[in-house]
Amino acid sequence: MAKREAVERDLAGLGSLHEEIIACRACPRLVEWREKIAREKRRAYRDWTYWGRAVPGFGDPRAGMVIVGLAPAAHGANRTGRYFTGDRSGEFLLAGLHRAGFANQPRSDHRDDGLELTGAFISAPCRCAPPDNKPLPEELARCTPFFDRELALLPVRVVLALGSIAWSATLAWMQRTGVALPSPRPAFGHGAELALPGAPVLLGSYHVSQQNTQTGRLTPAMFDAVTARARVLLESPREERARVSLFP
Repeated sequence: MAKREAVERDLAGLGSLHEEIIACRACPRLVEWREKIAREKRRAYRDWTYWGRAVPGFGDPRAGMVIVGLAPAAHGANRTGRYFTGDRSGEFLLAGLHRAGFANQPRSDHRDDGLELTGAFISAPCRCAPPDNKPLPEELARCTPFFDRELALLPVRVVLALGSIAWSATLAWMQRTGVALPSPRPAFGHGAELALPGAPVLLGSYHVSQQNTQTGRLTPAMFDAVTARARVLLESPREERARVSLFP
């Protein structure tokens, strides 16, 4: 009963947090940009009503794995209202999650298309589409409380960081929760892994951007290797995971 009540409390907490995120207008530059994109639209999506707001996390609220991206894509999540939905990056990511058993379908085009994640939740350190896909440091700082609160409401055992910014954001989150990081800070790399006492295991993957997937820098096989490792970690005892060390 106590466990069920805790789950219900966390679900309510996520719902309340996500309402706050959607209503956020703290960064004038990002608000102006996301709303400009939503008004002007891309020709291919001229019949869409763009989301044009901050984007909350999405997935299984009981997930052991959190996938951390960077920010909503201008014509992806800023249009659909859900991370990795309706863009090429999402096609690659969701196909990989489907192969690994974390998603019930291999692609997602809109929020109401039936996509469900099992054992995985998608979050990001920046909640609004930024110009040139580059949020400013002060914009990331304003988003930090949302990131921290979202992760605090999830039973996180593994974090899969998509790209170096997601890796750095996750390390900073760990430090804010009291985890002692080694010096120098562990460097990002595809397949990098870090397990520290009192923290989820951190895995690194190149971002699923078209720049990486269309050039062969990130292949489906490379991504599958990372999700397979995540699955092993999720299914292994906590004390066994704690013995894993950083490796390239």
